[in-house]
Amino acid sequence: MFASSSRPVVFDPYRGRGKRRRIPRWLLLLLLGLAAGAAGVIYLQERVLPPRLSTGESQQLREDHAQAVADRRRLQAELGTATQAMQALKRERDALLTGAAAGRAAAERLNADLAFALDALPPDPREGQVAVRAARLAAQRGSLEYSVALSHERRGALQGVMQLVVTGSAGAGAGERALELPPVKLALDRQGVVRGSLPLPEGFTPRQATVRVLERAGGGQLGMRVLHVN
Repeated sequence: MFASSSRPVVFDPYRGRGKRRRIPRWLLLLLLGLAAGAAGVIYLQERVLPPRLSTGESQQLREDHAQAVADRRRLQAELGTATQAMQALKRERDALLTGAAAGRAAAERLNADLAFALDALPPDPREGQVAVRAARLAAQRGSLEYSVALSHERRGALQGVMQLVVTGSAGAGAGERALELPPVKLALDRQGVVRGSLPLPEGFTPRQATVRVLERAGGGQLGMRVLHVN
């Protein structure tokens, strides 16, 4: 009838499977890049970067940082205090300078007033090189209080001494005697007032005083005047 045309069938276990799928190149490159990056990070951490801190070291670092912050705040506070103190000193200095300027101005006014008052006094009748223009002498509590107005026409300041010789008695029935008191050094401009006190012997009552202006103790006389003691 029909001729037989069948062929022998060979079993192939892989037949019917598709071609094996290959990994995409971009994915392979991505994985390689990630691996290289991780290796680089590990290398940097292990070889280049400082070693990682332990827990104790981290705690110590935080404490050191906190201490540094506290020190900085303390120094800022001390700086503020020092600045305030410096500003206070500057204000005090400015006040002192202002007061000194006012004092100098007042002294100049007083000197001008004194010069005017001395010029208004009558001249010394003895007409010495140094004029004893006026004086106030008073015996109080065992001492002689004196205020003596002097003037001169010499060039520059007068350097000399003032010698007071008082005449009086040492008590009832005692005779009068003259007593030379210790000399007083002078450094006098053209005119001025010399003030002070000198001790008197116990019980001595002065009645009058001779004011002598000398070049030096025991030296030549430049001026002289006899005045009453209050």
